Amino acid sequence: MLFGIFVGLVTGFAAIAFRELIYFFNLLLLERAWGWAEASLPYGRAALPVITGLGGLTVGLLVRFFAREAQGHGVPEVMAAVAVRGGIIRPRVAVVKALASAICIGSGGSAGREGPIVQIGSALGSAVGQLFHMSAQRVRTLVACGAAAGIAATFNAPIAGALFSLEIILGDFGFSNFAPVVAASVVGAEVGRWYFGNHPSLTVLHFQLRSIGEFPLYAVLGILAGFAGIIFTKVLYGQEDLYEKVLRAIPTPIRAMIGGVLVGTAGIFLPEVLGTGYGPIDAAVSGLLPLTFLALLFVGKMFATTTTLGSGGSGGIFAPSLFMGAMLGGAYGLAARFVFPGFTAQPGAYALVGMGAMVASATYAPLTAVVILFEMTDNYTIILPLMTACVVALIVARRLSDLSIYTRKIKRAGIHLREGKDVDVLKSINASDVMRHEFETIYGGMLFRDVMAFVQEARQNSFPVLDEKGELVGVISMQILRRWINERSFSDVVVAEELAKRNIVTVVETETLSTVWDKFERLDVESLPVVSSENPRRLVGLLFREDAYAAYTSKTVGLWAEKEEGETASPAGRE
Repeated sequence: MLFGIFVGLVTGFAAIAFRELIYFFNLLLLERAWGWAEASLPYGRAALPVITGLGGLTVGLLVRFFAREAQGHGVPEVMAAVAVRGGIIRPRVAVVKALASAICIGSGGSAGREGPIVQIGSALGSAVGQLFHMSAQRVRTLVACGAAAGIAATFNAPIAGALFSLEIILGDFGFSNFAPVVAASVVGAEVGRWYFGNHPSLTVLHFQLRSIGEFPLYAVLGILAGFAGIIFTKVLYGQEDLYEKVLRAIPTPIRAMIGGVLVGTAGIFLPEVLGTGYGPIDAAVSGLLPLTFLALLFVGKMFATTTTLGSGGSGGIFAPSLFMGAMLGGAYGLAARFVFPGFTAQPGAYALVGMGAMVASATYAPLTAVVILFEMTDNYTIILPLMTACVVALIVARRLSDLSIYTRKIKRAGIHLREGKDVDVLKSINASDVMRHEFETIYGGMLFRDVMAFVQEARQNSFPVLDEKGELVGVISMQILRRWINERSFSDVVVAEELAKRNIVTVVETETLSTVWDKFERLDVESLPVVSSENPRRLVGLLFREDAYAAYTSKTVGLWAEKEEGETASPAGRE
């Protein structure tokens, strides 16, 4: 808990430094350099592609020579580190990611600051865990603490920061993670409020639901956002394939420069798509933009963002998702008000809801999408339409693809994540490899008083119950015993077999941890009996959740270490 608070504090100040770094490069490269060229040179406006191209080149060089993990939007790299590397992230990533993303965004690259600050905070949390030689589980937790504090400090959204880490980074809401992550998020948010002030990230009107008849309209917006999120994901990775496969002969820094030039060229005609884009978002939510311009900005932002990140730039996808959602929702709201003028809210309400729905459909994190929109706008009155659209968008997106914009990148790297764990690694470990052969059992004919005396000396929370043939007939847990502990009159009458739970869930010794983990999560137990594949009543072992997790961690860290060693030893790896 104390380390989580410390990581939250450090990450909060890192978020401040990162935002100031973006402001510095934006002031230097766009406002002054481009502003001077536009005012002083013939056709000076055309200098923008030069600035964005040089920004892309610089980012490419930083990534190429100092930390390849700093390329892209950052969150998938953190998820992969948590799932397969025991939370290990190189400390230099924090510095390189901050510098590369600040130059990319500050020079006009279309990206957000949430992905970088998540990776920066996670790298700081990992560095603290490594410095004090903590276990893999605690390092993972500190990585999540850094991610939560980064989101909280950047958006003044402590609840959303914690949810983001638990829902996306860890995929685990267990108390051992929940408490330190929440503490770090609170501290990060307070540091951000101390520096930036305690006010919402977006200043919007308090929209309200005009009539119950609007719910179908918001549901349709959710459907549109679901399709839009999938299109955004596919276009992003299509651009990545274009630069990595079609242009593979070109060095990575040059690819990033080409992408920067293309984004800068688009920015000459549509400067609103440059950078994070919070100004146009405010305009869309305020209802100040016409329908055709909203549609143009939606398409332009998708092109600019996918080109920036696909070519090798550095930045997040959260702000672009908000931007595109606002444009989509704003255009839809104008159309809805034209068709149904009597009972629809202002177009800005649909723009606001579209922001959350677009985030939900791209990230597959509806809880985070709902809460962060509420915290960023301090607008609770639109929460029911927002929840409706986010859920519908998620359903549509998941029907179209099993992979979010984050997990798709991880899958392309050969890692198949489910609830924060690599499914392929889980499938490679059998229950028989992890189960304990020495454990304590209870004879079914043992009296209740003897059972109570026995468990007081035991070190388990759950006990298999065997009959006179030594076969499994049930399980007695501490929860069952607590219900009977005050029934003294039964102590010499009731036997263990009568207390045991009969409809037990067992693990066959040939099962892999992939199916076993589902049973642990569904039943919320600490151990499961392991039975023979030939006789489902013959007990051969006891599988503990902590042993399964330790085996998974050991395997993933070992595989990662072997992979890193192989890449270092090979010329391709060094390249």
